[in-house]
Amino acid sequence: MEVCYQLPVLPLDRPVPKHVLSRRGAISFSSSSSLFGGPAPRQLSKRRGAISYDSEDQTALYIRMLGDVRVRSQVGFEPERRGSHPYLYVDFRTLHSRPEAARPVSARNVRRLLSFQRYLHSSRFFHGIPASNPLGYILDDDFTGQAKLMLQKVGNWNFDIFLFDRLTNGNSLVNLTFHLFNTYGLIELFQLDMVKLRRFLVMIQEDYHCQNPYHNAVHAADVTQAMYCYLQEPKLAETLTSCDILLGLLAAATHDLDHPGVNQPFLIKTDHYLAALYKNSSVLENHHWKSAVGLLRESDLLSHLPTEDRLNMEERLGSLILATDISRQNDYLSEFRTHLDKGELCLTNGGHRHFILQMALKCADICNPCRPWKLSKQWSEKVTEEFFHQGDIERKHNLEVTPLCDRQSNSVANIQIGFMAYVVEPLFVEWSRFSDTRLSMTMMSHLSLNKQGWKEGKDKQEASSSRVSEEQRTPATKDSNSKVLPQGSKGS
Repeated sequence: MEVCYQLPVLPLDRPVPKHVLSRRGAISFSSSSSLFGGPAPRQLSKRRGAISYDSEDQTALYIRMLGDVRVRSQVGFEPERRGSHPYLYVDFRTLHSRPEAARPVSARNVRRLLSFQRYLHSSRFFHGIPASNPLGYILDDDFTGQAKLMLQKVGNWNFDIFLFDRLTNGNSLVNLTFHLFNTYGLIELFQLDMVKLRRFLVMIQEDYHCQNPYHNAVHAADVTQAMYCYLQEPKLAETLTSCDILLGLLAAATHDLDHPGVNQPFLIKTDHYLAALYKNSSVLENHHWKSAVGLLRESDLLSHLPTEDRLNMEERLGSLILATDISRQNDYLSEFRTHLDKGELCLTNGGHRHFILQMALKCADICNPCRPWKLSKQWSEKVTEEFFHQGDIERKHNLEVTPLCDRQSNSVANIQIGFMAYVVEPLFVEWSRFSDTRLSMTMMSHLSLNKQGWKEGKDKQEASSSRVSEEQRTPATKDSNSKVLPQGSKGS
């Protein structure tokens, strides 16, 4: 395992250990893998790690090979129909990529739609591609020191995750989550192997798509930090068990794992195999959950626990992640409101604690409008950019453009004002009823200020557009008048 973490300093002529090449589970490798002395592609495709891939095992129908048509056919997947929509043949990896960020040709040989980040990172080293930041090794010590200082204030609602991500050289999710596990003493309580934990967190971070403007590892780190703030609230801190905390942090870190950068309706209308696999119900959330379970099993992080406990934790993790499905927002909100109206929430009850964890994760997932304006504005622009990318793809392939994703009829301000009014505010009003604390008041204050900020920006934009339109019409009017007057004077 030590070799895995010191790859950048190994000489290129040193043989690559087989366990490094084979650790990728069911990733479909190109034939070039054999150049490094690794197992043949056929052998790699059969490797399942600790996961049963019997076609009758529903748990097996998920992860780590979903983009490999050859492997999917072996585990009970129906091959894509020839008549399927042409977008099915568009690689998700290129959806949000920039032209100047071209990938090596060898990376494109990996025929996977999703979760390719680990291969990309390792192939850059194996193929002699220099690091994007040549000063990284010089600045590491200084940046790490600043990052540690930031972690001392990780419970501050003004925590700048963008700055923290820069200070950790893009490793915000790994460093933040590891720090929180250590803060809560979860490593000792659950007797977690620190090497396995580190490896698990690295795999999580790498399985987020860095090309996504919004649904990437930085978003996951931001949600994890927000979740920590909520776990620190008095009502939760006094009643949550260590297992609750462990699952809450794991769910926050993995809640959007392997997100393709498009929404569920897009997957459904393009007949994507994930939509068929999960029967058009919570498609992305089910995939995030199964992806997280796959990494847990591949890393053997919880392999020392009794099987029954481990399976129970996987199910509870899934219940938390599935709660982030925005299409089910009203269901959870109505139940939350009913509990509060009746005053029947009792956090000594395990079921009630789990429900509050679900609500906390939902709040953490969409808390960006409740952050200070400097942070909130950045997140708003990023999520809108991702929406508009999807709309552009839909228009390109003659699909019905999702209204929220249409850059020709929408703006950042319009989207954010509606999102705050109809989704964020109702949820956080109820959360404030449950947890009437200084943090809740701070969040509601930021929400109000941010909403007003977007409204003012929208008004200014509309006023500016009106002035431009008026100025464009005014010269035409003057020209017509100048032509009419001389004619009139001649006729008089």
